Amino acid sequence: MNIPVWDDGNWHPLPRLEGNLESEFCVVGLGGSGLSAILELLRLGRAVVGIDAGPVAGGAAGRNGGFLLAGVAKFYHQSVAEHGPALARRLYQATLEQIAHMQRETPEAIWPVGSLRIAASEEELQDCAAHLKALRADGFEAEPYEGPEGQGLLIPSDAAFNPLQRCRTLARQALEAGARLFENTPALKISGQEVQTPQGRIRCQKVLVAVDGRLEHLLPELKGRVRTARLQMLATAPVARRYKRPVYRRWGYDYWQQLPDGRIALGGMRDAGGEAEWTAQNEPSDPVQHRLEALLHQLDIEAPITHRWAASVGYSTNGLPIAEEVRPGVWAIGAYSGTGNVVGALLGREAAWVLHGSRRPGAVLLT
Repeated sequence: MNIPVWDDGNWHPLPRLEGNLESEFCVVGLGGSGLSAILELLRLGRAVVGIDAGPVAGGAAGRNGGFLLAGVAKFYHQSVAEHGPALARRLYQATLEQIAHMQRETPEAIWPVGSLRIAASEEELQDCAAHLKALRADGFEAEPYEGPEGQGLLIPSDAAFNPLQRCRTLARQALEAGARLFENTPALKISGQEVQTPQGRIRCQKVLVAVDGRLEHLLPELKGRVRTARLQMLATAPVARRYKRPVYRRWGYDYWQQLPDGRIALGGMRDAGGEAEWTAQNEPSDPVQHRLEALLHQLDIEAPITHRWAASVGYSTNGLPIAEEVRPGVWAIGAYSGTGNVVGALLGREAAWVLHGSRRPGAVLLT
């Protein structure tokens, strides 16, 4: 199947690029980060062309679990320990502000319900306590939690959303504001002045590559620092209301949420797939799908499975995303390590200002 539960079938495809164009900037990748960059460039009064090898949000941006989590890939106390308290605090605050911005930008796609981190072992429960303590020490919202899902912590400032709906809404907003967007238009060759595609080319001043999965394939300079993995999910028919908030469990290896219409969207078990999940292939695999089915049964969810899908995501070696100029005039953002919905959109906005020749007020990673 490989169709995400988020796809309602109502998208009208955009054209392929045929012929040559000129623009101030070209953005490669029409997911959440690329579209955020395009909209920010438009707000700055700049001209921009955006392309994608597939449809809008055809990669992980429209095929993920629908979590809006503050911070980066590491839990907050881990981020403090590994990246330093100052950077961890600034990143967390910036992503909180980004979640609020996303709610204003696409309110119909976002549900401000918070999130749960649930422990699957005593060791993890102790880690949840350390996580809670670190958040509270820096004045961020968090509460101890015990309920039907288990024990852990509740983070009220997080949210859930429909990632594909949001990206499609952003694409429509960008088109209405004057952006030129093209689907099914892969970038074959990228320099700071030109992007070549199968049936045309875009002459420009600078390029932003806003791609997560397969980033190191598109920009080989990043091999060794970025590695692509496959994340898998499934969804069920509607069931009686059980979950108010999205749930992150077992160190983030298992995650699920109940959609407004009652369907369950559940993913994870990447660790169960072993080395085979470090792949650029984005088709669901039987071993991981069987483990996801077992998790459904463990949760006493017996509804029929209606969707199965997978997506490619990029992981960095240090847990922080890639955000840099990798070739003269070519900037790259990506490798969000499985949690790019918020930080990717934030980086898209920061990268737009860099292309513009300035620094976004409050920028954290592209300073």
